Amino acid sequence: MKAFLSDKQAAHYPEHFLENGVFEQNPEMPERINRLRAGALAAGCSLHEPQNHGMGPIAKVHTPEYLAFLKHAYKRWGYIKGASDAVIPDIRPTTRDGHYPASVVAQAGYHMSDASSPITADTWDSICWSAWTAVDTANAVLTGDKLAYGLCRPPGHHASADIAGGFCYFNNSAIAAAHLQQKYPRVAILDVDLHHGNGTQQIFYNRDDVLTVSIHADPVRFYPFFWGHAAERGAGRGLGYNMNLPLPRKTADAEYLATLQTALTRIEAFAPDALVIALGLDASEDDPFGGLSISPVGFREIGCMIAASLPCPTAVIQEGGYLSDILGHNLTQFLNGLETP
Repeated sequence: MKAFLSDKQAAHYPEHFLENGVFEQNPEMPERINRLRAGALAAGCSLHEPQNHGMGPIAKVHTPEYLAFLKHAYKRWGYIKGASDAVIPDIRPTTRDGHYPASVVAQAGYHMSDASSPITADTWDSICWSAWTAVDTANAVLTGDKLAYGLCRPPGHHASADIAGGFCYFNNSAIAAAHLQQKYPRVAILDVDLHHGNGTQQIFYNRDDVLTVSIHADPVRFYPFFWGHAAERGAGRGLGYNMNLPLPRKTADAEYLATLQTALTRIEAFAPDALVIALGLDASEDDPFGGLSISPVGFREIGCMIAASLPCPTAVIQEGGYLSDILGHNLTQFLNGLETP
């Protein structure tokens, strides 16, 4: 399997983020790249450097206002006397359907849903390379590879068309799906991250050409809280094209795999031309977030079940999965399962 990775993604690292009113160490750290790279190599992947694809593929998913904000926010923020080293929102609108603010302080609140995605001097370059990694992963699938893996960092599935959040800036899984539609009109996105992919859901919520299915810890008391509930089924033409499967905290292999079968049955009914897997490894029993309890064997079974049910061209896009001794091994197990005939 081809795997795509740019080490330029490592430059971005805001060391702290706001959690429960306290600045804590940011768990979305560059060391994730090293652990995941080792896991991909152990699975027999060949590593490839992505290319610069410009803004075209990213602009299929994100608005011009948002792209301009992300590109210039850090420089503009620096003009504020006494401002923090990173762009962090401190005021947010109660509605977003009218006036667009001119102030970078107000735009930060408009375009950032929480304080977990600070913007530093290195953020723009790193998030572009993360997105271009997703594009080249999709390109491999478009040009004949059955499977390809994109080691995208920072992750992306909490980013909507014009809002960053949850360590995410560009929605890499959505970018890959939109890119695949050059050849494959009907694309399904299966999100197996610990957290609900609220940004992905928002991007495709009114569309019937992309099916979005997410298995995640129940958001009633877990991030992202406001999205990811079973009643969210899509709207307009997209009604019935979004499926959320929230699980109780600490759900382990057996119940998770039964829920995965429900997800796969729905995706089979959609009959996709191609599949994007939003691969979060933070559902691991050893992940520091501690939301679900999937074992390494469970990750292998997840891959095996997907391969058996959905033998269509597949782009695997890395989402969450934070530092633990088992992080790379969990990736190896999943990719080996996905390649099982």
